[in-house]
Amino acid sequence: MKTFIKELFVLSFATAIIAFAVFFFLLPSHASISSVSGLAMILANFIPLKISAITMILNVLLLIIGFIFCGKDFGFKTIYTSILLPIYLAIFEVIFPNFVSLTNSDILDATGYIFVVSFGLAILFNMNASSGGIDIVAKIMSKFLHIELGSAMSIAGMAVALSSAFVYDSRTVVISVLGTYLNGLVLDHFIFGQNIKKRVCIVSENFEEVRHFILDTLHSGATVYQAIGAYNMQNHKEIIAVVDKSEYQKLMSWIEKNDPDAFITVYNVSDIKYRPKK
Repeated sequence: MKTFIKELFVLSFATAIIAFAVFFFLLPSHASISSVSGLAMILANFIPLKISAITMILNVLLLIIGFIFCGKDFGFKTIYTSILLPIYLAIFEVIFPNFVSLTNSDILDATGYIFVVSFGLAILFNMNASSGGIDIVAKIMSKFLHIELGSAMSIAGMAVALSSAFVYDSRTVVISVLGTYLNGLVLDHFIFGQNIKKRVCIVSENFEEVRHFILDTLHSGATVYQAIGAYNMQNHKEIIAVVDKSEYQKLMSWIEKNDPDAFITVYNVSDIKYRPKK
């Protein structure tokens, strides 16, 4: 029960952050940046309803479509956040009926939205939840058009951004398109950037010293492979370790000092899964 209440609180908090970003930054900017709220803002010019009401209608319709085409992928968390978001927006509309802008600049408003909403979305995604809307469209596109989810998110977001051309001037359309692209980059940073590790591959004549430094000093794991050099067909041992940023700096400093002739390749790793043997 405590876990359920904690999850409910975090979901509510993250959705509140997203609603704050939409109401105080996205709506004043008039930019349609990769969200159902942005689409609702455009439709509000043709439908005599408040943006919160249009957002609610769109989210409910998309949830129904999601259940029909994607089955049980849309659980309680997505339903809860999809309905809670327009409720938050309605509350803000009542409390701040004549709100205009925090910055008096559409570019600053759009930038503020990108960073604030990405923080809120990152919390939801890390809880295996979402705010619904564009996420549902992207999942349906991914399932039936056989394209990657990230690409589907970009396509759906760009479609919303370009739709602003029906209502706003070219400046707003450009801000919407650039904002959608930047939003993807910032969101990736919030979700993956904090968990990035380095996969370091080392071929060294001083193999044992490198291995002991990784195991005994860094207290990190490693894997050893047999490698054959293509030039002289000699056998070598390659040691591979996945380390965090501080461990990587220590490892590189040690190698530079003790084994400058070592051959090293480095890759960024953002998703690490380990399944212990039963």
